[in-house]
Amino acid sequence: MTTDAAFWDKIAPKYAKSPISNPDAYEDTLARVRTYLGAETEALELGCGTGSTALRLYEGTRRYVATDISPGMIDIARSKTESMSGAAPDFRVAGIKALDFAGERFNTVLAFNLLHLVPDLEAALEEINAILPQDGLFISKSPALGEKWYYRPMIGAMRLIGKAPYVRCFTVAEYDAMIEAAGFRIVEKGLYPPTTPSRFVVARKN
Repeated sequence: MTTDAAFWDKIAPKYAKSPISNPDAYEDTLARVRTYLGAETEALELGCGTGSTALRLYEGTRRYVATDISPGMIDIARSKTESMSGAAPDFRVAGIKALDFAGERFNTVLAFNLLHLVPDLEAALEEINAILPQDGLFISKSPALGEKWYYRPMIGAMRLIGKAPYVRCFTVAEYDAMIEAAGFRIVEKGLYPPTTPSRFVVARKN
């Protein structure tokens, strides 16, 4: 769903060292996500980057697979598990295609700070729907950059000089509507943080 793997490979080492921009909002998000995870959870996290969030969420789940299109990001994620004993997330290079996970069972799909980077978001949401069983959970958080006018020209300028990948600017209302149009019903939503705003949505497959 995106062709920017080379961009993310290039910045992976720097990305891995970058601090979380809003730790409080990040912790609030993790706290809300954990209320939906448990011993029966078979989770697939899409766009996991260097695996920091997967390593915070996988404990207590039955199975946790975390993927990214960037081999560089996945190499760093796997390196974080080398000293671990026992269970760990299963880090893989993969995109957002149901066929990539044919024959595997997941009842929860997670996507954090990913979907604004996907050119055909509508198609990606349909793929996510196809991965899940009836009533499966889709939990996501994405910056709604369309809420602030200045993001579009700023991102456009950065893309021209190769400093940014593809970025889609949608509003909170547009994001919610796309999720519902893809065959989900929203059961929880929030803004973590509200200043960007960064839209948190928990939805179930119809």
